[in-house]
Amino acid sequence: MKSTVERLSPTRVRINVEVPFDELKPDFDRAYKKIAQQVRVPGFRPGKVPARIIEARLGRGVVLEEVVNGAVPAKYSEAVTAAEEVTPIGRPDIEVTEIADGDKLAFTAEVDVRPEITLPELDSLAVSVDDVEVTDADVDEQLENLRGRFGTLTGVERPAAKDDFVLIDLSASVDGKPVEEATTTGFSYQVGQGGLIEGIDEAIEGLSAGESATFTSRLVAGEFADQDAEVTVVVTGVKERQLPEADDEFAQLASEFDTLEELTVDLRERLGRVRRMEQVTQARDKVLDALVDGTEVPLPESVVAAEVDSRVHDAVHSFDHDEERFAQFLESQGKTREEFDTEAREESEKSVRTRLVLDALADAEQVSVNDQELTERIVFQAQQYQMQPEEFVQRIQEAGQLGAIYADVRRSKALIQAVRAASVTDSSGEAIDLSELLGDDDGTEVQEVPADGDAAQDVPAAETATEETATGEAATGETATGSTAAGSENKTPAGS
Repeated sequence: MKSTVERLSPTRVRINVEVPFDELKPDFDRAYKKIAQQVRVPGFRPGKVPARIIEARLGRGVVLEEVVNGAVPAKYSEAVTAAEEVTPIGRPDIEVTEIADGDKLAFTAEVDVRPEITLPELDSLAVSVDDVEVTDADVDEQLENLRGRFGTLTGVERPAAKDDFVLIDLSASVDGKPVEEATTTGFSYQVGQGGLIEGIDEAIEGLSAGESATFTSRLVAGEFADQDAEVTVVVTGVKERQLPEADDEFAQLASEFDTLEELTVDLRERLGRVRRMEQVTQARDKVLDALVDGTEVPLPESVVAAEVDSRVHDAVHSFDHDEERFAQFLESQGKTREEFDTEAREESEKSVRTRLVLDALADAEQVSVNDQELTERIVFQAQQYQMQPEEFVQRIQEAGQLGAIYADVRRSKALIQAVRAASVTDSSGEAIDLSELLGDDDGTEVQEVPADGDAAQDVPAAETATEETATGEAATGETATGSTAAGSENKTPAGS
């Protein structure tokens, strides 16, 4: 087989391939075998029809077509492997240019490739992050969150107020038609929590058990999405949360400490560690921005277009691909479709540019990913999707996303290499050594960075509270995913 590479642009090449027919014998054998299984010829068992009979009955053209369909993808892969410094990052456009029976098969493949990128010197990157500061107010907030985990709900005979817990019955209608998905009974809700339906808090405040209120709210999902509904809420019970006193007894109940002072000191230390990890996150994000902004990156158009299509598809998919409903939603956000498309294009270009820079950095730093690191990322993402790792692996393999996860881990490790080499200072101008928090020198990924509210969650609780314990009242700040800003082409397992 002969192959040559023509560079059409910094991001696209044409590969010309010629394959002598004598190299196609295995492909002819496979083609005859496959066709023999599909045809029925009197006097021959299925799969046992001779090649000459197949050609006589179906014609040589059918066989050649089967050979070409099977051989071209394999020969394209061989040509790519043989080509130096050619890394395809898109699907090839293949054109068969010649089939000289008994002589040769020729085809061309145009494909986008990773461009050559010149990276800035990593030690020239300089970023500034926030100071580590833990105030008394921060500690008090964590202590209040912890007390909330051990709070109890007590029924009260008074109108509902902000932060009370209420039991409600909810119903809604649009032009007299009931909205089934907005109907519920015995629902527990904390006044002021938000996220249920617009206007609900204002309607509930001031209502006592047995009282109701009706208000108008615009629905955001379901059959009547983007329409005004008449909503009726009936309060069937009001409870207030009572928190335990912040004293030594509480410290013993909520933690392994004997005194409130010891517990408070521990909360302050935990918050300090959180702030330090936030510095790592800031440094990582700012180093990435500096790295991308300081690098000239030609963008492969087909890859950008595929990214744009994916973003648009995901956005419209939530509206059942109803373009009119999607346009109405954009209008409610004060945005036109043209503006949305422009933003999608800009975000896609940034995402592709970032991935290309990190891939080039990973190559320059010779970053590799071992089985343990890949497994850890898979297990972490499976937990995010509340799936068993085995099921998650099956999904991503079926969707062809395993390579994307591998690439994401590699990019994360490469970025940490850059953070380790960069100059990082705090707002006061003091140099910061993040090496202890960045993991091993081999590029092991930084630990996940918790949000502020997670500090108190690490305090071990002594016992589960009574049945009246207020559920959901812990500080539940979400944990940062830790994935790089480079993103990944596929984040969601197929079918989930």
